[in-house]
Amino acid sequence: SLDHNILTGRTLLDKDSVFFRDGRRRIDFVLSYVDDKDGERKQERRKLYEANLEKVGLELETEDKMESDDGKTYFVKIHAPWEVLATYADVLKIKVPFKANDIPDNSEMPMNWLSTPFRLPGHIMHPEPDYFTAPFNKDKSDFFLIGDKETFFPPSTRNRIVYYILSRCSYFRDECGDKDKKGIKRLLNNGTYNAAFPLHDSRYWIRSRDPSCESERYSLYKHWARFFSFFKEQPLNLIRKYYGEKIGIYFAWLGFYTEMLLFAAIVGTICFVYGFLTYDDNEWSKEICSAEIGGKIVMCPLCDKKCGYWKLNSTCNSSWQSHLFDNVGTVFFAIFMGIWVTLFLEFWKRRQARLEYEWDLVDFEEEQQQLQLRPEYETKCTNRKLNRITQEMEPYLPITSKCARTCLSGATVLFWISLIIACIIGVIAYRLAVYAAFASIMKDNPTTHLQVVGPLITPQLATSVTASCINFVIIMILNLMYERVAVWITDMEIPKTHLEYENKLTVKMFLFQFVNYYSSCFYVAFFKGKFVGYPGDYVYMFGKWSKLRNEECDPGGCLIELTTQLVIVMTGKQVWGNIQEALVPWLMNWWGSRKARSHPESLYSRWEQDHDLQVFGQLGLFYEYLEMVIQFGFITLFVASFPLAPLLALINNIIEVRVDSWKLTTQFRRPVAAKAHSIGAWQEILNGMAILSVVTNAFIVAFTSDMIPRLVYMYAYQPQGEMNMKGYINNSLSVFNISEFKLANRPEDGENPFCLCSFFLCRYRDYRYPPGHEKQYAHTMQFWHILAAKLAFIIIMEHVVFLVKFFVAWMIPDVPSDVRARVKRERYLVQEYLHNYEVEKLKIQLSQNNHGEELTLSASRITIDIIGD
Repeated sequence: SLDHNILTGRTLLDKDSVFFRDGRRRIDFVLSYVDDKDGERKQERRKLYEANLEKVGLELETEDKMESDDGKTYFVKIHAPWEVLATYADVLKIKVPFKANDIPDNSEMPMNWLSTPFRLPGHIMHPEPDYFTAPFNKDKSDFFLIGDKETFFPPSTRNRIVYYILSRCSYFRDECGDKDKKGIKRLLNNGTYNAAFPLHDSRYWIRSRDPSCESERYSLYKHWARFFSFFKEQPLNLIRKYYGEKIGIYFAWLGFYTEMLLFAAIVGTICFVYGFLTYDDNEWSKEICSAEIGGKIVMCPLCDKKCGYWKLNSTCNSSWQSHLFDNVGTVFFAIFMGIWVTLFLEFWKRRQARLEYEWDLVDFEEEQQQLQLRPEYETKCTNRKLNRITQEMEPYLPITSKCARTCLSGATVLFWISLIIACIIGVIAYRLAVYAAFASIMKDNPTTHLQVVGPLITPQLATSVTASCINFVIIMILNLMYERVAVWITDMEIPKTHLEYENKLTVKMFLFQFVNYYSSCFYVAFFKGKFVGYPGDYVYMFGKWSKLRNEECDPGGCLIELTTQLVIVMTGKQVWGNIQEALVPWLMNWWGSRKARSHPESLYSRWEQDHDLQVFGQLGLFYEYLEMVIQFGFITLFVASFPLAPLLALINNIIEVRVDSWKLTTQFRRPVAAKAHSIGAWQEILNGMAILSVVTNAFIVAFTSDMIPRLVYMYAYQPQGEMNMKGYINNSLSVFNISEFKLANRPEDGENPFCLCSFFLCRYRDYRYPPGHEKQYAHTMQFWHILAAKLAFIIIMEHVVFLVKFFVAWMIPDVPSDVRARVKRERYLVQEYLHNYEVEKLKIQLSQNNHGEELTLSASRITIDIIGD
């Protein structure tokens, strides 16, 4: 009974522990499984797999199902002893310290006391001393600064090594010859094991009672994962130490991106405030709203049959709203953002280079990613060839198979992108069809008589908002489908390394998301209102038989509608994303741990607590990057239409950093530590979007905004020759004789809100000759002057921004000079110390050999003397 109590009735100190029962050997990994009734094959696989793990040198300890909270789950705890860790650290070329860093740190900034409120304690920001490091060599272990062998490799390195072994260990007998049966991933897929995960080192809200446990999870929660720490710096070194470099790089990038957004948000807010302060100087809106001008101008119908004639002053509110975003500040902000995005990318390269050095990631790609094959690649590629670098036989995919898979992948990607475009065309068709219905319904709607919101509820607004909402719902539904398709396509291609796998998946998912999220914005920005024809000769979407007449822009321009589209999609995505990221894992964990809540806390073990958490999958970080890069596209590609976009992104990212850290620390199992020396393929995607953003913003200012037509009018066509906008509205509207309307275009009886007897001409937004002119309804010279000015503006803006971008990129080196010096210093020291180490070793060996020869010589002399005697 006493022995049973010792083994099974353990205290909280023992149960809530990261050590084996002996309290000495650390649990580096945990496997869990349930014994099924028909699980003989699974049982055989487990038996062989665990036996092979022990052959490799790992030590296993199994917790019986009677010890678990549900009474049916077994837990296999795995410990990697020193010999195993040293062997695989040598194989993986893991860098370890060999000398304390002797380069003085001169990074102190002037007026450093100003940043004191944002700082974290030193032991949190820098949990480890700074050392020079070199790849571990088992044969030269005494060269490195090894104190305690049990703590020399941190837990994140230990779990990475163990996972490397688990991924390559087989579950077949040697005589079977089925080389496909290997790796923990396959065992998880076929249900042999339910889960495989490293342990958190403590509960997140309280330190571990075990004094030998680091409780780094608690420190991260206390100083990083709580929302009220939003103004504090991130403990990147502790994040890297606990979660590994790959997750550390993500949070470093997200934090840096958020910091840089602060400058864009400030300038964007200033531009918005400028538009607000110049409200009263908006001469064209005054003309639209005035009873003498806008109230007397009758506009042509905006759709066939169901739309009547309307007075220009009915668009008074949208004109005022448009001015907030469509003003001189818009041009300045578009140019500023082109330069900002270059500064962001260049300064990030410097920050990344510093992290590469500090986190021992210099030359990492060559050592790690390119030489380590994915287990799936090894199992699926049966052909072998000689690797010229390693001089070893390795699996490879024949070129014919590779080409066939690539072609099938490309065709699938094109098909799905076509499906997205078809959905967007469907939404456009909805806009065209529904506008007429809204126009007919809303002319007598009681909402038009409301005091405040009544004038705002127009057919244009109703169509735009409902279409944007439908588009957002379609985007969310299609996203779920694309994720599976992209993963399936990438798996089919059988990438060679993990880096190649992630890069291929990144490109596919980004292409899908790019078309999905941005196509509707591209339509509003560059197509709506551009191909409408004129009264009497309208352009139809699918030909005249479809009766879907292309949309026109308001006299205030299409920019306000692009702003509406951008706000709905961008804000909706961010709000939904944060709710989904925070709420869903919390609810699932709450539901999954309901049985454990009825057990005493002392019986809820560390491995059971982590088992009840959500899985942070291999692609968990991928989706975080994707979310932020899509947001980056919104604030760069279309920022000329909405200067407040960076401010919304900044607020979202401040929340995003803490939501991501909170869910990773509290709601997910500890991910397997992984190395990454950069943000990978995302860097090239960001560079491409930075270049594209200059082009899109130049086109938005030129063709979507009314900035260029106004400037051309003010400088060349103002009747009095004054530098003002008086008369602009009358100048920008062409004239059409309503008697020339075709029957198919003419409004139905009863659709007109006022008597037709008082007018015989209607106005429309274009620059065409009036009826009766020898070139009636042809474009005027002013139209061609404006078009030339637009093209000139695009060329000038693009060249100016690109020249500044390339100059800035040339001026700012990618690697800081002090980092370059430290890398050279470290490489020099590695060579010098290794040389000295080898020389000392040789001296010792020679002295031992000489001493041995002297002993042999002495023994020979004694023997001769004895024989002589």
